[in-house]
Amino acid sequence: METRLDDWIEQPAVRSVHCRAAAVEPAALWRAACEVRIADTRTLGRLVSWRIPGVPDGQTFDELFRGYPFTLLGEGEHWSISGLCGRIWTLARDYPRLAGPEDFAGWAEPGTVKVLFAHWTQPGRNGRAELVSEARVEPVDSAAALRLKALWAVIGPFERLVGAEPLALAARRAEEDA
Repeated sequence: METRLDDWIEQPAVRSVHCRAAAVEPAALWRAACEVRIADTRTLGRLVSWRIPGVPDGQTFDELFRGYPFTLLGEGEHWSISGLCGRIWTLARDYPRLAGPEDFAGWAEPGTVKVLFAHWTQPGRNGRAELVSEARVEPVDSAAALRLKALWAVIGPFERLVGAEPLALAARRAEEDA
């Protein structure tokens, strides 16, 4: 990746990393990952639709991370980084519209967080490719840190069950297409 995640969020309060390997080249795994649709995932798809009303089931996750409420922060041949800001613990869809990477980098509204989503493929062991997904959350202030801690206490234990769902699907499809 040409950009470092630490350039965006160096010391997150919450960090989640998922990785899935497939017996294909990184480019093939990336193509498969970019084609996974929200409707293809059961649990994660329902969560996305609940938290971001109006997202079409047929939309890919790649498309999702390129439009509101997300902001594309950077991308390359086999990677992308997106971010969003706001009060992620509310039921309201009140995420601000960010004009671009500069707005994300400079975000400092009290009582909010910055959330980074990075996805990439890389060579793995034994000729396999790895698809990696990392999320980082950084509170802007102590009030946001407390709210984030409470939210993570509730959803954190389930994150492992949900976060890897599209990666497993992409890996399986890439191997089936090889």
